Amino acid sequence: MRTCPSCGEENSDPARFCQACATSLAPAEPSTEVRKVVTIVFADVTGSTALGERLDPETLRRVMGRYFDEMEAVIKRHGGVVEKFIGDAVMAVFGIPRLHEDDPVRAVRAAAEMQEVLSTLNLELHAAHDVEIQVRIGVNSGEVVAGDPATGQRLVTGDAVNVAARLEQAGAPGTVLLGETTYRLVKDAVEVEPVEPLSLKGKSGPVPAFRLVSIRHDATGHERHLDAPLVGREKELARLWQALDHATSERTSHLFTLLGPAGVGKSRLVNEFLRRIGGSATVLGGRCLSYGDGITYFPLSEAVQQAAGTDEVDDRAAVVRKLRVLLDGAEGADRIARLMGGLLGWSEPGEADEAFWAVRKVFEHLAVERPVVLVFDDMHWAEPTFLDLVENLSDWTRDAALMIVCVARPELLELRSGWSGGKMNATSVLLEPLSSEEASSLIDHLLGRAAFPEAARSRILDAAEGNPLFVEEMLAMLIDERLLRLEDGVWHGVDDLAHLAVPPTIQLLLAARLDRLEADERAVIERAAIEGSVFHIGAVTTLAPDALRPRVRSQLLTLARKELIRPDRGEFAGEDAFRFRHLLIRDAAYQAMPKEQRAELHERSASWLGSIAGERLPEYEEILAHHLEQAYRYRRDLGSDDEHTRGLAEEAGARLLASAERARRRGDFSAARALLERCVDVAQGSRLAAALTSLAATLSELTDFPGCVEVAERAIEAASASGDRHLALRARMLGSEARGQIDPSHALAHSQRDIEDSLEELDVLGDTEGVIAGRLAAARMAFYGGDCRRTLELEEELLAHPEALSDNDRLEAATQILVAAYFGSSPLSELRRLGQLARTAMADGPFSEIRWLHHAALLLSMEGRADETMAQLEHIDRLWRAVGDASYGVARYQGFGEAARRLGRSDLAEQYFRQGVKEFDELGETGFNSYLLGLWALALCDLGRFDEAESATARARELAAEDDFASQGAWRLGAALVASARGKHERATSLVDDALGGWCESDRLTAWRGGG
Repeated sequence: MRTCPSCGEENSDPARFCQACATSLAPAEPSTEVRKVVTIVFADVTGSTALGERLDPETLRRVMGRYFDEMEAVIKRHGGVVEKFIGDAVMAVFGIPRLHEDDPVRAVRAAAEMQEVLSTLNLELHAAHDVEIQVRIGVNSGEVVAGDPATGQRLVTGDAVNVAARLEQAGAPGTVLLGETTYRLVKDAVEVEPVEPLSLKGKSGPVPAFRLVSIRHDATGHERHLDAPLVGREKELARLWQALDHATSERTSHLFTLLGPAGVGKSRLVNEFLRRIGGSATVLGGRCLSYGDGITYFPLSEAVQQAAGTDEVDDRAAVVRKLRVLLDGAEGADRIARLMGGLLGWSEPGEADEAFWAVRKVFEHLAVERPVVLVFDDMHWAEPTFLDLVENLSDWTRDAALMIVCVARPELLELRSGWSGGKMNATSVLLEPLSSEEASSLIDHLLGRAAFPEAARSRILDAAEGNPLFVEEMLAMLIDERLLRLEDGVWHGVDDLAHLAVPPTIQLLLAARLDRLEADERAVIERAAIEGSVFHIGAVTTLAPDALRPRVRSQLLTLARKELIRPDRGEFAGEDAFRFRHLLIRDAAYQAMPKEQRAELHERSASWLGSIAGERLPEYEEILAHHLEQAYRYRRDLGSDDEHTRGLAEEAGARLLASAERARRRGDFSAARALLERCVDVAQGSRLAAALTSLAATLSELTDFPGCVEVAERAIEAASASGDRHLALRARMLGSEARGQIDPSHALAHSQRDIEDSLEELDVLGDTEGVIAGRLAAARMAFYGGDCRRTLELEEELLAHPEALSDNDRLEAATQILVAAYFGSSPLSELRRLGQLARTAMADGPFSEIRWLHHAALLLSMEGRADETMAQLEHIDRLWRAVGDASYGVARYQGFGEAARRLGRSDLAEQYFRQGVKEFDELGETGFNSYLLGLWALALCDLGRFDEAESATARARELAAEDDFASQGAWRLGAALVASARGKHERATSLVDDALGGWCESDRLTAWRGGG
């Protein structure tokens, strides 16, 4: 027996496909694996056993053969392929070998027509044999793993196939069930009824499904909402008006072609133009279809029927009669009507030249009294003959104000490279994406009042890159998935929306566009995608097959003409570069490649970058690490664990660690964290221990103390396993200090002892870097213990040898000097000297400036200079928000609050302290928060809010470590004020005495300076 990888059913050994869900039981070879988003139609005959009992074997064979032939013909007519026949089931795939953006609509139309054709077949079967065939159909869209079409393989496997089969099994005879993704992609073309969500084997939760009621054959699956506000298109509107004015004033034809990629807003712009025209012109139009029978003149037929006032119930003869009425008064009206009817299939056809003459005469007649604006949409799907007709209409129309607006994607120029070229009365406009500001304005217009995170707005703007459709689709996806909810008339984001998936509508649109490229163009754009959104010709040439390399530049220029890429500035001397027109185009090209190919190309890309970067390699080491890391990950995913794969992991780890250390040295701890987490995933041995130790230090800088403790424990384990005592000691210091911040039972003395013992051993081992880290930690411990003088001594000793310190070490030492000087017993004159010493030691940069300005603001508050202090605090806050200094972000609330309270602004101080408590709670930090809770209680007492103050002191007491004199003193002072306010003066006096007892043993005096 063989277990199906998709549904878990057991199948007999010889079976090639799972009998339950049709998934292939033969694993796809990695070298030919291609991932594509397709739509699967799964149809199965119900009651076939009974059918066999009613018919003899030969008749049954003929009947079923006829049935399969009819079903396959329908599938092919709509552009699908029959993947396989399994017993009485037919499995068809739309999107193999070539994707179409309307594959889901094609598939659903095919499913509906299969039922219609079956009804006709059943009439024959019932008359001849008194039997009929009943079929149930499931349609589902999603990503599958497919054989590479270049090798002639089409076999598809994956969860999407499994769900399609399960949908079919869940349906009643004669019904079509649609999966949720399919419904989203076709919802504007169908009428459905939701069915009870299905419990499918292999699925953790119920699967939504929809029963198809009807489908419109003249609608796209996903209609643009043309009532959305028009943003940033005034120049293009002006050009449309100019063209209409020219056609009207000169009584001539004018061909206006509006080009642009899907979703850029072409139809919306034209719709706004037509709205503004109002009744001053006759507006007619039609849309070219992507596939089907008799589609050549479909847009013309739509336009003429609009003019003639026909409706759906009119037969051919009625349409021709109405056309004749429309032409009343025109010279040769009968002949024109006959030729036009022949061209559009309403009567016997005539000669093409004569028919084209008739088309001109129709519109010349319509334009006698007022201008005619004729709009043809989706001209990139036009048949060549229809393009000939439009050009003929434009070139030869006489004495008639006719404006022909052709709306198309740039692919039109691939069909007709000379389109509108050389014509006197012709205009072509390429519609560019919106600017970031315009796209942001579109979001505001679409949502009205919206309260969702700025990170989400940025993510949408980055992904959409000025394409209005992409903005609309991403917002619609958020609403559909309940990530944006309308509450009391205001949209709210319910979660962090910084990481958004690409809506399937956009994913399919872009993938289909790439599928239409020639083989060489595909090869070039896929290799460009390996480098990133910006890529160099040299890199693409290096990655291209040998035979293609001489043509890489010309292929790139072709792709630029197709509006897929555009020239950009190169990073290296002598290297030309391009940029993808849209990041999602890059993503679609990248995802189209098999994993094995990606692994190989990433490795080769790393080699190219290493060779061309030369002495500038440190600037690009993070990018080089990315390529090595991706090469390793793909090889690992494909089951490779050979020496070469392990070597890639080793080199990627080394590059990631080096990049992370550079980020740490410049104070970019968020970037360092991301790099180190990736490094941990690929590194082994001592490098893993080093990455974990560095990650623990980074998490401490980011005030993620729970994370620091966890990672430090892993670092100690990894260092011990690799025999690296240095790293084990460093990790021990980091973990012990962080534990003191989150575990009240871990006393300050424990951390001090761990740090002192580790520092002593590191000194013996001659680990200079470890000793510096240990002395910085010891200085912090001295401060926490109330010995500000000792902290200053240790930090000044370190700064006496600045050449041994990294920028970040100097920043840490200088910051500790500022903190110890502020809290300690130094007079203001000494504070200024120490402040200048610290500022001199710091490297230039925004992080240093923020800490120095913070210190200066506190000095201003001590001098009672209220206006200057508040202005300085506001300035610091703006700077912090601009640079995102995470290691300072939460801690700033203490200094801000103390300064405000010192100046008599307890209302403002209370807000600062409260926000700091909230954010430290979110971080899981208790050591610092216990002190901040005490300060908050003091501010609340100033405001007479004693009940709240009592709650704050209770929490502070619970969180404070026994030997944390600052926190113990702070909560006692707050509790004393509460007790005094309630007339419990003896209790208040006792609490104050206890608080003073701890503080008098230290030289931390800021409690008095703050009014405590």
